[in-house]
Amino acid sequence: MKHITIKDVAKKLNVSISTVSRALNDKYDIKEETKDLILKTAKELGYTPNPIARKLSQQRSFTIGIVVPEFSSNYFPEIMIGAQQVLHEEGYQVLIMQSNNSWEIERKNIETLVNNMVDGLIISLTSEIKNNAYYHSLLELDIPMVFFNRTVDEISASKVLFNDYKWAFFATEHLIVQGYDNIVHLTGTTNLTLTKNRLKGFEDAHRKHKLPVGKIIPCGFGIEDGERIAQEMIDKNEIPRAIFAANDSCAIGAMTIFKKYGFVIPNDIAIVGFTESAVAKHTSPTLTSVEQPTNDIGQTAAKLLLNQINNKGIFVPQTIILNGRLNIRDSSVTIK
Repeated sequence: MKHITIKDVAKKLNVSISTVSRALNDKYDIKEETKDLILKTAKELGYTPNPIARKLSQQRSFTIGIVVPEFSSNYFPEIMIGAQQVLHEEGYQVLIMQSNNSWEIERKNIETLVNNMVDGLIISLTSEIKNNAYYHSLLELDIPMVFFNRTVDEISASKVLFNDYKWAFFATEHLIVQGYDNIVHLTGTTNLTLTKNRLKGFEDAHRKHKLPVGKIIPCGFGIEDGERIAQEMIDKNEIPRAIFAANDSCAIGAMTIFKKYGFVIPNDIAIVGFTESAVAKHTSPTLTSVEQPTNDIGQTAAKLLLNQINNKGIFVPQTIILNGRLNIRDSSVTIK
C-alpha cells in the first residue's frame, strides 16, 4: 500500500506543496475554506504525518527522558503517570529510566538520553548526589531540565518541590500534641534539600512547644535502613518514645523490627512516616504519614519542562512548591 504524502494531496488539488503544509500545520496565512478543503482531502486520501519529517522540520525529537531513583514504591510511578498525561497530550513520547539509587547508573542513564537527543529531562536524584558538575555542564549546553523531589540547592534549574518543612513541622507537632516526648528523627541523605527542610520542621516544632529537640539520626530511604536503625536502638537499649522517619519505607522497616521484639506500637513507641506509600493503610498498625500530591508533581514538572523547551534562550528557572496533608492513623495515636 502506497504511503500518501503531502505531494499526493497537493497534486490531487492542484495546489502547491507549501500550501498543503501550511494547512496541515494550521498556519494563519491561508484561507479558511482552502484549509478545510485540504484537510478534508488529506483525510479522504488517508494521509498521516511523517513523524521523522516532523522532527526534522521542527528540530525536535518529541521525546522526553525521565530518570528516577527507584520503582519499588508507588511514589515515583504515580509522578510519572502525571507527567506522561501532560507530555502525551502535547505529542511527546517518554523514555523512563531508573538509577537504582546509584549515582553511576544515574549518570549513564542521563548520558544515554542526551545521546539519543531527547528534548528535555525530568530528574529525581539518587541519594549519593555526585553528578552536580555533570548537570552544570548540561545546563551550560542549554539542555532543558526539571528536577523534583530529591534535589539540591546547588543546581540552578527549575524544580518542583513539596512543602517538606511545613508538613514535617505538622507531623512532629502531631506527636508532641499526642503527649510523646523523646522523639527521634530518622533523616534522609544529608545534602538533599528535602532532608534539610524536614529536619528544620522537626526542630522548629520542638522549639514552638519549648521542648528539647530530639535526637537526629541519619538513616536513608529504604526499608533495610529503618530495620538497621531500629536494631541498633534495641541493641543499645536506646528506645525513643516516638520516631518521625524520613519516609514510609524507613518507618515500616523500623516498625517491623520493633514488633519482632515485642514492642507495642504506638503504646511503647509511636511511628510517623512520610510520602504516603500504598501500604501505609495496610500495615499493622496502620501508618501515619504525610501525603504528597504525586500526580500534580508530575504534571507540574512536565509543564515546566515544556515551557522551557518552547521558550529556549529566554527561560528563567522556576521553583514551584506544592502542598499536602497529614493522614493520621493508628501508629501515632495513643491507645487509651
